[in-house]
Amino acid sequence: MLKQITPMVPVADVDLSVAFFTTTLGFTPTFRAEGYAFLRRDGVALRLIASCNPADMHDQKRQQACYIDVEGLDRLYAELKPRLDQLPEGRVKPPFDTFYGQREFHVIDLDALLIMFGEPVAASATAERAG
Repeated sequence: MLKQITPMVPVADVDLSVAFFTTTLGFTPTFRAEGYAFLRRDGVALRLIASCNPADMHDQKRQQACYIDVEGLDRLYAELKPRLDQLPEGRVKPPFDTFYGQREFHVIDLDALLIMFGEPVAASATAERAG
């Protein structure tokens, strides 16, 4: 039985990345070791691992991505917005509806990891009406 998938995210500096994910996105580190960190928020987990070649981590051509399914996307964005507003221009794409039926917002971390948060548009509209 499969239980969970946890992305292994290579980063240039584990300490700086842990700070980004905890301070900006609200994750909690649950385990730390040399060149490694395990982070969790709600039912989502990420494993940050020091890159063998940290100079390559900032090359947009090598960009990686992960998709985090959420409930209450607009509430989550509102919670994170004060911290997201402090990121450099171009690192955040505010909530938008996609042609494939998802409502999403995007954040690019320190090492060009594209983090996409999303939920079905119908769920987003229902949550907004109920809120």
